[in-house]
Amino acid sequence: MDLELLLGIISRWIHIGSAIVLLGGTICLKFVVGPVLKDQSQELKEAVRGRWKRFVHAAIAGLLLSGLYNYLKAFPLHRGDGLWHAMVDTKIILALGVFFIASVLAGRSKGTQKFRDNAAKWTTIAILLGLLIVAMSGIAKVVGSKGKTIDPTTEFFVEPGR
Repeated sequence: MDLELLLGIISRWIHIGSAIVLLGGTICLKFVVGPVLKDQSQELKEAVRGRWKRFVHAAIAGLLLSGLYNYLKAFPLHRGDGLWHAMVDTKIILALGVFFIASVLAGRSKGTQKFRDNAAKWTTIAILLGLLIVAMSGIAKVVGSKGKTIDPTTEFFVEPGR
């Protein structure tokens, strides 16, 4: 297996795994952990947030690093492809919003306490944005243009005859 293929596979695993942790964890917090913690002590809530923060930071780092690698690999194959750029560029902007919301909800800064005071609302927004990003990712992954097809070994678009 060549190095480029191996890096592509690892990057994809990191990207999807990080998205699963961040979005899935947020959904779990919203619908499972949050309701259980509602009547619990502030100390327990802080302990959960402190532990979750490590996962948030690791997932954001994984998404940023693997996303940059994936973008740089796919970009040359999508020159002039307006739909792909619309999906991917919008997805990146929305992801930055999700990263912000996840960070402030997991953080403890006094300046962002207003977000934590209304955590139910902001968690819902983060989940909806995350689901939209997943939908846009699916579109960007399968939409080709100008006769390009997906190479099954890398799942990147390739020019005909390559």
